[in-house]
Amino acid sequence: MDNIDNVCVNAIRMLSVDAIQKANSGHPGMPLGSAPIAYELWAHQMKHNGKNPAWANRDRFILSAGHGSAMLYSLLHFFGYGLTLDDLMNFRQDGSLTPGHPEYCHTKGVEATTGPLGAGMGMAVGMAIAEKHLAAVFNKESFPIVDHYTFALGGDGCMMEGISSEVFSLAGTLQLNKLIILYDSNNISIEGNTDIAFSENVEKRMEAFGFQTLTVDDGNNLAAIGHAIEAAKADKNHPSFITIKTQIGYGCPEKQGKASAHGEPLGADNVIALKENLAWPDPQKSFSIPDKVYAHYEKLAAQGEVAEKKWNELFVAYCKTYPEKKALWEKFHAPIDTNTLLTDKKLWDFENKPAATRTLSGKIINHLKDVVPQLFGGSADLAPSNKTNMDGAGDFSDSTPEGRNLHFGVRELGMAAITNGLALHGGIKPYAATFFVFSDYMKPMLRLAALMNLSVIYVLTHDSIGVGEDGPTHEPIEQLAMLRATPNVNVFRPADATETIAAWYAAITSQDTPTVLALTRQNLPQLAGSSKEALKGGYIISEAKGTPVGILIATGSEVSLALDAQEELANEGIAVRVVSMPSLDVFEKQSEAYKENVLPKDIRARVAIEAGVDFGWGRYVGLDGTTVTMHHFGASAPADVLFKKFGFTKEHIILAMKEVLKK
Repeated sequence: MDNIDNVCVNAIRMLSVDAIQKANSGHPGMPLGSAPIAYELWAHQMKHNGKNPAWANRDRFILSAGHGSAMLYSLLHFFGYGLTLDDLMNFRQDGSLTPGHPEYCHTKGVEATTGPLGAGMGMAVGMAIAEKHLAAVFNKESFPIVDHYTFALGGDGCMMEGISSEVFSLAGTLQLNKLIILYDSNNISIEGNTDIAFSENVEKRMEAFGFQTLTVDDGNNLAAIGHAIEAAKADKNHPSFITIKTQIGYGCPEKQGKASAHGEPLGADNVIALKENLAWPDPQKSFSIPDKVYAHYEKLAAQGEVAEKKWNELFVAYCKTYPEKKALWEKFHAPIDTNTLLTDKKLWDFENKPAATRTLSGKIINHLKDVVPQLFGGSADLAPSNKTNMDGAGDFSDSTPEGRNLHFGVRELGMAAITNGLALHGGIKPYAATFFVFSDYMKPMLRLAALMNLSVIYVLTHDSIGVGEDGPTHEPIEQLAMLRATPNVNVFRPADATETIAAWYAAITSQDTPTVLALTRQNLPQLAGSSKEALKGGYIISEAKGTPVGILIATGSEVSLALDAQEELANEGIAVRVVSMPSLDVFEKQSEAYKENVLPKDIRARVAIEAGVDFGWGRYVGLDGTTVTMHHFGASAPADVLFKKFGFTKEHIILAMKEVLKK
């Protein structure tokens, strides 16, 4: 490599280890080994502009091995994304722009929050799908306005995690030729050499998935790395996987090639030894970068400005030539028009007959697909059961990338990561679907969606013991509590058509919160008192006949039971209010005055009814109330048999309220 390239690569290394050493915390091994990969990619192979990190046609870079964050922050610093030396000096400190793992929307230029290994690979696949779909929708001859690559860099840990196999299998099937995976292969993990737990031929696995596989034997050879990336770009039929052989902790005499280089600072003496070994000027100094390094990076960064300027000129010409596409582009990239949806009579219309909320959801999706053209998604091989297919919208595939129905296959964890990538890319409103019980498989990536403030929609059907004959393995009991306990997630369990529409309205208009729709398999009646008040999360669906002495609180399929119990209690002269609570999360965001109006503190006789565990209901029923809920796993039998077996009857609810009133 040229001398200036060598110095610039080493600058990434030195800035990274200095930041880690000052923090006395971090992972120096990967930055030292992977710095040449990162430099070659960002300097010569990737189109990006630090002065406008949100440029629509930039190449995307995901550091899936997020523990190597110090390297990413060094890149952002050198390429003009606004990170200062002071920011690097505050690595891993409270309130800094350089947290331990990259965090989306916290640091400019970070494309995704990558904590769990392999997660970044899934999000990269989602971004590549988004690029391919949007290119099919918008590109015209001589106007390739959507034309960029998605790069993801990860190590052995990312390859070990099962999520990578899920998403790579789909990426190969879909022939995502603009997805390029860079594999930092150093054969070291925290416990030692990877041979103790990971001896497979990764390249053969990737080849079986449908990837072009390339190998660079010397991870310090910039030219070889560059040639491999160019070969990856040249393949128009396959995603590419580039294995790059590196040494963890490269350049540090005492740490190079050892597991101890992975997750702990090198130590002051070893940092000096590293700098001396790599002939870095002033090895005793920290955060000391030669002026010629900054000058060279400034020239490299300017190339990105030129690339964006050319694209902007192309886009202006495109808009003049295709004004209808300009209008569509703006619609794809703007927030959903909430007013239009709120007053859309067709959206809020429904037949007054019993229906499963999953079926109602399917009808809503097929209305929204024409109103929200950027709606895009699918199911983990359960679309006929989840009712998530968009009729007439086509299937997304290599030959029909304009299609809007994405078949994820039986890959729930990968599906959730991919939908995060779709949302992160922009221009897509994604949804994913499966049975509610399998949200257990989705949880880690759903959590990342919440962390990143992504408005992903999860259609999770078969929401309770109402699943019936499939038995306890398929009957969600604790999942409602699990997802409600996750910060920044809105969980809706609607009781009828109006509440299901309200739930979808909340989901489709959300800009910074993921939404879970927990929907029934079995038919539910349409309820006379349900209304758009459901948008507040909880509301009085039926007031007491007289001054209320108690409150029944219910969600989903149990609301109609509460209404039946209310009527029977009224016949006995006991006046109770029924509150439908489709979303506890949204209800908690209402004003204290509104919450007090719905659940007055002086009415302490309360019964919560839900076919799930009672965890979380204590704040609503208090010490004086009780719950009609599940206390163990379900069973295999028809749904109506199970509801009776586990006490979800009006008689049991009436008895529970009477017992509470006796206290």
